[in-house]
Amino acid sequence: MSTDLRRSGLPTATSTITMVFLLFLSFLASCAYVPAVVAAKHPKRAACSASIPELFKRVSPSVVYITATTINPYQLSERVSHIVGTGFIYDPSGLILTNSHVAFGRQSIMVTLDDGTSVSAQLVGADPIFDVAVLRIPQPQRGTLLTAVLGDSDRVRIGEEVLAIGNPLGLDQSVTRGIVSAMNRILPETPFSLEEPLIQTDAPINPGNSGGPLLNRCGEVIGISTAIIADAANISFAIPVNLAKAVLPSLLAHGRVIRPWIGFHGQLIDGELLNLFRIPLAEGLLVEAVEPDSPAEHAGLRGGQIEVAIAERDFLIGGDIVLSINDIRLDMPEKLNNVMRALQVGSTVTLKVFRDGEELEIQYVLPERPILPADIARQRSSSMLAGRIIQRVAPRDWPMRRR
Repeated sequence: MSTDLRRSGLPTATSTITMVFLLFLSFLASCAYVPAVVAAKHPKRAACSASIPELFKRVSPSVVYITATTINPYQLSERVSHIVGTGFIYDPSGLILTNSHVAFGRQSIMVTLDDGTSVSAQLVGADPIFDVAVLRIPQPQRGTLLTAVLGDSDRVRIGEEVLAIGNPLGLDQSVTRGIVSAMNRILPETPFSLEEPLIQTDAPINPGNSGGPLLNRCGEVIGISTAIIADAANISFAIPVNLAKAVLPSLLAHGRVIRPWIGFHGQLIDGELLNLFRIPLAEGLLVEAVEPDSPAEHAGLRGGQIEVAIAERDFLIGGDIVLSINDIRLDMPEKLNNVMRALQVGSTVTLKVFRDGEELEIQYVLPERPILPADIARQRSSSMLAGRIIQRVAPRDWPMRRR
């Protein structure tokens, strides 16, 4: 008895082979389609394939050598110090980005271009907190100033290859290579309202690189070299270029970054720390220090007086604990960061405070934050990070000079 398999709905051997072959072709087509879709969403730029020598040749003409003079009127000897740093031209009108600690408070600033021409520079604006400054040099009588392209630091990925161009130890136009080691590093002992997320890289950066560009493999500036760990092997930090771009309008228009002055700083106290303290405290922002002559001091906010160390963390206790700011409960770092960013000059801030077992409300108007002595000291001093010293790539008086 014969059976017609085609009537039962089951395929014949020939049709089975044909179907499998078609499915295989469909699979190959889909495999080819996926990379095409990915490539369409993330187009690869031809500039990213350039070699390091080509990138250096293209970008280095925009990198400048900065020498500055500082005069200390309070010293009878060694009153004059000479420092070196780096910057890069980002606008053909003669605007240069560099570090604040290279240019702020200097009596004279000279910029040497890639062709050896030296010109006097004017400080347009500086922010010692984010360590960003803008200089202006005159446009050349002939030709135009070559500029660096500002990239997008939000697109930087850990492990991405980067280049640093600068004048380490006064050795002009030096290039080093490394990778992005980490993102969003926060320098310690930085108040929440002044936090500056940094790019960590292992590209060798030394004193004199201050203010120089950190480049991606497309030749775009993604960061500004700013800090190193002095006793480590190539642990360096750069200011994300997007942060610099965000403050540029204020630096150009006002010569400074206008930010509100809340007048105190401290640390968040969570439930785990409350159990460790075993004293009457509440969850919130522990006020450790109130800045002198600040609006917080005038409003009566109290800082800590007793120093304690718990789990390798230092605290100043005995002061107020801010439970909420403008009705936003301070029980998570994200909430604290968000409320700090939302504060504006001229607005009224409302603090709910825990003091001596009771809750009270404190209000005051936020003035503009001035440049405080600690801001300048922070540029020239060291800060602890994981038991190591983090130092700004501070320019200094090096025996080596540009030839």
